[in-house]
Amino acid sequence: MSKKKMLGSQVKQLLSGVSDHGNAHLLEVETDLAQTTILLGEAIEKLGVSFMALHAAISSEQEEINLIISSGGVSEASVERLRTIQEEIAKHINSAVTSLQFQDLTSQLISRTLQRCEGLRDVLKTLGVLGDDIEHNGEADELTAVLRETTLRLEKQSADLKNLLRKAVHQKHLDSGDIELF
Repeated sequence: MSKKKMLGSQVKQLLSGVSDHGNAHLLEVETDLAQTTILLGEAIEKLGVSFMALHAAISSEQEEINLIISSGGVSEASVERLRTIQEEIAKHINSAVTSLQFQDLTSQLISRTLQRCEGLRDVLKTLGVLGDDIEHNGEADELTAVLRETTLRLEKQSADLKNLLRKAVHQKHLDSGDIELF
């Protein structure tokens, strides 16, 4: 077999291998992301239930404290300290419940990651098809034309994916209050 013919065979083998191995790795990434989504959902659900139970317990405690205060058996200084503590507890509970919105943020990011995986899968599919299109005994000019066409196809796929996923997450931390995802 001449060097030209070997080149076509080697390029075909390389592209098919990249496509096959890439798809296998993408499947693992997608499986990991699906498991992450499930675990995240379960954790957030449990945190939400716990925070609401904590809030209910503190509300009951507050009712009892209010009864004691209304009976007149507590000094004004103690009443003021209790009010300050109540405000602080309420602030912390509200902050904790608000922080639970990170599930929505992370779910959106996982969804974008899955879209990127799909885009990469399309690129790998293009490479696999290219590998099938290359003749074992093709000439260098034919190989060059097929590679050029594939490069253009890959650039278009990349641009399409970039336009689809153009916006980025601007949220730096959960406390900032200006969540701007997509």
